[in-house]
Amino acid sequence: MTNYSPGRIFLSAPHMGGHEKNYVQKAIEDNWVTTVGPNIQGFEHDICQHTNARHAVALNSGTAAIHVALRVVGVKAGDEVLCSTFTFVATPNPILYIGATPLFVDSEPDTWNMSPTALREAIENRLKKGKKPSCLLLVHLYGMPAKLKELIEIANEFEIPVIEDAAEALGSRYGGHQVGTLGQAGVFSFNGNKIVTTSGGGALVTADKNIAEQALFLATQAKDQATHYQHSQLGYNYRISNISAGIGRGQIEVLETRVKQRREIYNYYREKLQDIEGIIFKPEPKGCFSNRWLTTVLLSEDLKVSPEEVRQTLEKENIETRLLWKPMHLQPLFKDSLYYGDGLSEKLFNRGLCLPSSSNLSEEELDKVVKALKRQFEV
Repeated sequence: MTNYSPGRIFLSAPHMGGHEKNYVQKAIEDNWVTTVGPNIQGFEHDICQHTNARHAVALNSGTAAIHVALRVVGVKAGDEVLCSTFTFVATPNPILYIGATPLFVDSEPDTWNMSPTALREAIENRLKKGKKPSCLLLVHLYGMPAKLKELIEIANEFEIPVIEDAAEALGSRYGGHQVGTLGQAGVFSFNGNKIVTTSGGGALVTADKNIAEQALFLATQAKDQATHYQHSQLGYNYRISNISAGIGRGQIEVLETRVKQRREIYNYYREKLQDIEGIIFKPEPKGCFSNRWLTTVLLSEDLKVSPEEVRQTLEKENIETRLLWKPMHLQPLFKDSLYYGDGLSEKLFNRGLCLPSSSNLSEEELDKVVKALKRQFEV
């Protein structure tokens, strides 16, 4: 259970911008308290404006957006989907919803995201077995862009559609382009802990009008064109509410400010903790711009303390930290899944920690975290 005790320093708390209540109040006054309404179209327009995506479909979660994206690029029951192993379970779960099978691909050290080398190995291995993967689902972890050029080139070589899980990466850029906009479809999350939030929500973005139209069709119960309610395909109740979209409109107005604040928090930690040689920060590779949704560090084995021990110590001081994601191929749910890689993601999980990164953290709170860490390492 989440600890909400007074004075707690959260890992990544919501941070309101001020205009959210105006959009929500207007929706209530006009009785647009439903899954249609002007805030939804307005929010989709705002998403496109801030990401340069051509089309956006606002949904009730990032998980729903991944599920719909898999459907619209043609993934079917019995198919195989290439998927980052170093991620949250919400990435591969929709593969199971469809009845497809995930093929987990390991990370590379520069970004901690999917390894192009392991990706090629996975594809060539499956082709030798007479099975061509139907989709590539890659992740931009903790806001750090993956090596999109290499990954997309490999996918294109084998004519495999690409979905970008940019749930954690709104505001991050690769080669000047917003991540999530370079594959056939991209996904963002607006969960309460994300860089901007709708309390719960997500979006699918794409340059393909047909994909956007199909996504909206599936997300609104797949109602056929008829004067009565007629359904020829399986659809879902995945549309965002007009109230939640109103929160999103106010939030996205301050996206650039939130990115700046998160990056400043990363820089603060890096500067204040530089005396501890065993704490390793992740720099941005050339061409990458991270929103630094969460500041993540690796703890050298020379420190003689595990990330879990640090987490427990800081928890006693009412400071929330988190271990890095446990790779999906190590999860009981996916124990029988194929995995391609050299074990890097497992090593990262064993030595990694996420530090408090809420954009509304005060300098006093940040200083408290730093001092707690220094006490832990006796610096």
